[in-house]
Amino acid sequence: MTDGLPALNEADALRADIYRLLATLLRQAPDADMLAWLAELAIEQDGSPLAKRWQALADAAAAMDKSGDGVAPLQRAHFRHLVGVIQGDVVPYASWYRNGELMEAALVALRQDLRALGFERSEHTRDPEDHLAALCEVMAMLIESESHEQAYFFSQHIAPWAASCFDDLGQVDTAFYAALGTLGSAYVESERASLSIDADHAPVRIIERKRG
Repeated sequence: MTDGLPALNEADALRADIYRLLATLLRQAPDADMLAWLAELAIEQDGSPLAKRWQALADAAAAMDKSGDGVAPLQRAHFRHLVGVIQGDVVPYASWYRNGELMEAALVALRQDLRALGFERSEHTRDPEDHLAALCEVMAMLIESESHEQAYFFSQHIAPWAASCFDDLGQVDTAFYAALGTLGSAYVESERASLSIDADHAPVRIIERKRG
């Protein structure tokens, strides 16, 4: 119990943790502790595609962890795949996937909804708000606050493009990031299925409250 509010149920707590993990690994390469933690994940082998992809990520992390300094190669790979001098192999922004250019209509619509939800851009990041990591962070916060806008936010700002972005990441030549891509794609599809019922009952639009 926190501040008189019931604790988040186990399933939603796990969902929030997964979104935060995806966000962390999209933003930066794992450090040694994260790599070791991923390598030791105990995956329940239920035969599902999602379980297999979690195992693939754990195996890729274990291979890097056992190779000695697995962090430095992953730092270079992260820059090459997701950042780049001009752009990486994958451009993880909603505007890029939905409009073909950065800083386009998808970002404008996102900013409107973020403002209505009470989110502000962190002063410590240079990335536009439509970076996939940022959207995963927002989803984690919506889940943790038990917001009824989860299904709406997912359907409007993640579902239309995130699986395609993760699919592209799944094609890169670094096993760890390819595994992250295939896991992310599977998780987006899992969320799409689980949130589809809620989405039918979600508000049609998020609207800003009138001021004054």
